[in-house]
Amino acid sequence: MKKYKAIIFDWDGTLMNSEARIVNSIQYAAKACGFPVLSHDESKQIIGLSLENAILGLYPNANHHQVVAMAEAYTQYFLEESEVAMVPFDGAEALLFNLSQSYVKLAVATGKSRKGLDRVLKESGFGVYFDMTRTPVESASKPDPLMLEQILVEFDLSVDDAVMVGDTTFDMEMAQNIGMDRIALSHGVHQMDVLSPYQPIAELNSLQELNAWLLPRI
Repeated sequence: MKKYKAIIFDWDGTLMNSEARIVNSIQYAAKACGFPVLSHDESKQIIGLSLENAILGLYPNANHHQVVAMAEAYTQYFLEESEVAMVPFDGAEALLFNLSQSYVKLAVATGKSRKGLDRVLKESGFGVYFDMTRTPVESASKPDPLMLEQILVEFDLSVDDAVMVGDTTFDMEMAQNIGMDRIALSHGVHQMDVLSPYQPIAELNSLQELNAWLLPRI
């Protein structure tokens, strides 16, 4: 059985059930900036990308100033005004605690902003579990594998030593682009039928299943 020395997690849709708040904030920002408000299903498809790439994914004709304005509106609303709750998925803390009791390294590779990630890590109390985190602010947006490359360099590990855990095609493609093993979770944004073509090493439905799968492999 292959053993891993590092587990790299996506955040939104993987550890944190934040889809509703993200979509609510995207729809608010679109309305505030004069863009058509897209449906929940359309809006959620870009979760996992950097904010700027996400906005352009939804509104490809937006110019630079419109993207900046919408990003600012989204960030302000998401961090300070939205009343839509976001909570960790069931089993998240137990999983991170169990992994932290071993010698495995833990990291986050997310499309969130640095400000947003730092805040939620503090509010959730999960920051203590991670040895390193990466956002597009100091790296590149998924599916570019730069975040994974930076994490491997910091940990002094090879690509075969690590596995990426995520819920979107962006996570799967990012790991595939660097040749890293990847685990697909079905409880997040994208359904398993679109994740499976990226040949994840495991297809799981919950963090409890992930816990059981990972512990013998670290």
